[in-house]
Amino acid sequence: MTPSTLFAALAHDIRLRCLMLLLRHDELCVCELTHATGAAQPHVSRHLAQLRELGLVADRRAGLWVHYRIHPELPAWVVAVLRETAAGVADQAPFTDDDQALSTMPNRPSAARCA
Repeated sequence: MTPSTLFAALAHDIRLRCLMLLLRHDELCVCELTHATGAAQPHVSRHLAQLRELGLVADRRAGLWVHYRIHPELPAWVVAVLRETAAGVADQAPFTDDDQALSTMPNRPSAARCA
């Protein structure tokens, strides 16, 4: 992971918002990230695939659901940048809006159906 690669990944709104959500919530389903950001599922999935290819996130399949988390083997400096970014934007929109939307999401993946 190079600084240029990391900052290019953070430069897109949906990728940044997904990473910030994943830092606050250990693991989220694509449907949760879609609901929280208000973006279309194909759009979110495409950006999550890019983050996975860059090694920033890891995924886990559970039936129809794909769950994402921050990659556990990221270099310490990358984790530090992500944590500092999360701290810096914690009280700003759209990040606060994303958390609010996620907290009120019906039919979370642990329920019978995903939104």
